[in-house]
Amino acid sequence: MQRRDFMMAGAAGASSLVLGSAAAHAHNHGPKSGTGSSGLETSLKGDFLDLTTPDGNREADARINGNTDMTSTKYGWYKGIVHGVRPNEPVRDLIGFTGFSAAKLLPHENGTGYRKVLREVGYYSDLETGEILETWENPYLNEKVRVVPIANDPFNITITSFLPPAPTYGGLNTEKRDLIPKQLNWEREGDKLRLARRINLFYPAALQPDKWPRESSGKFNRVSEMFLYHLDWNEMQDPTKTSVEAQGVWNRITPWLPWMLMGPTPGHCFYSCFFGAVDSLDMVDPKVLEYAAKHHPKYFEAPETWEEPSLSSLEWYAREQTPAPLVDGIVPVAPEPKLPF
Repeated sequence: MQRRDFMMAGAAGASSLVLGSAAAHAHNHGPKSGTGSSGLETSLKGDFLDLTTPDGNREADARINGNTDMTSTKYGWYKGIVHGVRPNEPVRDLIGFTGFSAAKLLPHENGTGYRKVLREVGYYSDLETGEILETWENPYLNEKVRVVPIANDPFNITITSFLPPAPTYGGLNTEKRDLIPKQLNWEREGDKLRLARRINLFYPAALQPDKWPRESSGKFNRVSEMFLYHLDWNEMQDPTKTSVEAQGVWNRITPWLPWMLMGPTPGHCFYSCFFGAVDSLDMVDPKVLEYAAKHHPKYFEAPETWEEPSLSSLEWYAREQTPAPLVDGIVPVAPEPKLPF
């Protein structure tokens, strides 16, 4: 999700950004069952998986996020736009975003469940041409800045019969959660299966303003990721399938991207993207794959082992980049918008 945490990461990628997000923590709304007003079946109790039980949710979650044969790679893809949101002006379309992830499932040490190991890369692109950008003209500051792509390695999660703990981001997030049996927010309409996942976080920023005056939006990160999955009910109930593909929409609310150098300017970024959890990279633009092969070749393969720490792109930025210099000790701030009347 910055995994994302997506992503985080309820999808095979995105949520950790946040991808990764792809390990977004679902709110427990309880299962729905019966027959809808359309006359289509809405029951979540299948012949193979019962999606009203924690174990059924665990296995469904694992087949979306990975492949339960625990040898095959599951890929995520994402493509969309990063918007700028400021008070007293319309939302702006700032820059394109596209990328992919590679994940694999490992056995969980307690004997049931899985450990998902993932690495993901995300690139920012020109809104008109789709060209991957290495510099960008910041329209708020009228300043050319260096673009820093997302390259999260690793962003890992556990998949058990309980909702996962909050991500720690190397110890920055100390939120503790009760151990709650896993019940994801499914909806079924005949052969169609939908899943909604959300994560809302507020935790101390790795990019503190005293050290990172141009990169930091403040002392805390407010990050949310929202995933809407579309799946096939029959595929989910097919016992021969160890992986179930999904497509949907991923949204992320995050502080200004640090490389934009917005400093304490009021506002934030909002990602609106399509995403998928798939068994191949056929959905990814060949130009993106070509760029990744040149600059991030290892991201085509999932990690083989569980490693710590598991960080979002904000924490990786603090570990891998250096603070931008100030001119005459002044931290630039974008001019306030002019109200239309």
